[in-house]
Amino acid sequence: MLTDNRKNSATKLTPEIADQIALALQGLRFGSVEIVIHDGKVVQIERREKLRFDSK
Repeated sequence: MLTDNRKNSATKLTPEIADQIALALQGLRFGSVEIVIHDGKVVQIERREKLRFDSK
């Protein structure tokens, strides 16, 4: 188990932020979700989606 002893290292995850993260993940098949944190607070959520096509 890792322990982080830095002051203010805890990031609060509010229900609203959790809902937005879940929404960003919903239906995502190929891609990524990036969560940007500044001073222990979530300030941005980015969703990148890749569309893949069969080469038949």
